[in-house]
Amino acid sequence: MKIGVITKREKATKSGSVMQETIGLLNQRGIVVEQIYPDNEAINVAAVKADCDLYLLKSGTETALSLAGVLDAAGAKILNPYPTVVAMRDKIISTKLLLDAGVSLPETFFTAHAGLLADALKTGPLVVKPFWAASQGRGVQIIHSDDELEGVTSDEGLVFAQRYHKPDGRDYKLYVIGEQVFGVRRVWPPKTLEDKLGEPFEVSGEMKEIALRCGQAFGVGLYGVDVITSGGKPFVVDINTFPGFKGVASAAELLADYIFTVGSK
Repeated sequence: MKIGVITKREKATKSGSVMQETIGLLNQRGIVVEQIYPDNEAINVAAVKADCDLYLLKSGTETALSLAGVLDAAGAKILNPYPTVVAMRDKIISTKLLLDAGVSLPETFFTAHAGLLADALKTGPLVVKPFWAASQGRGVQIIHSDDELEGVTSDEGLVFAQRYHKPDGRDYKLYVIGEQVFGVRRVWPPKTLEDKLGEPFEVSGEMKEIALRCGQAFGVGLYGVDVITSGGKPFVVDINTFPGFKGVASAAELLADYIFTVGSK
């Protein structure tokens, strides 16, 4: 079996990476793993061939996504599938799919001009964030007043906003590998390694149902979900297509097993 990992060069050399440990375990099984760095080359579209049994899309850059799209058109098997990743990264599309699956989300709006959110702001604060997947809170603003709203700008051509619910405490980060759900409580946004590792907790009941329902909405079995509780009620505030699984015990072994199983089908 040959697996291609679409990633960033700096990620591939980062110490303590769960993905690098996973690759080592796959190598021990006799699996050839090729790391692909699309941001570091000029890609000839005509020369792109699906020559791996499975590709892992571990980078969210435009170049990486475009390469995944070309590979998808060439019939490649990708984890997670390219069309699904695009839908998960687009907060507008993912909001609709999650709502249709019965997942609890904050009230959500999008508009071409921030001023058009004035009526929505009358019933409570809003969180304005990039509609295309960001990380570690970049570009996120909590808006309480019309004056703050006037200062909102976007380079993306639209403004995405959700109703702000003050969290009861630390965020819940839920990781899913197949049917297994793992949980970590985290400070948001994480600033230190300790913040990123968080505090593991056993996921059961409502939290587990929320996590699995999110996967069912997209037809995937490898992803992460960010959940807050406010007044005791849970709200999904983000979904990640291929997270780092930091803080999950034996994550590399579990990922290696899952990737091997998917690649063998």
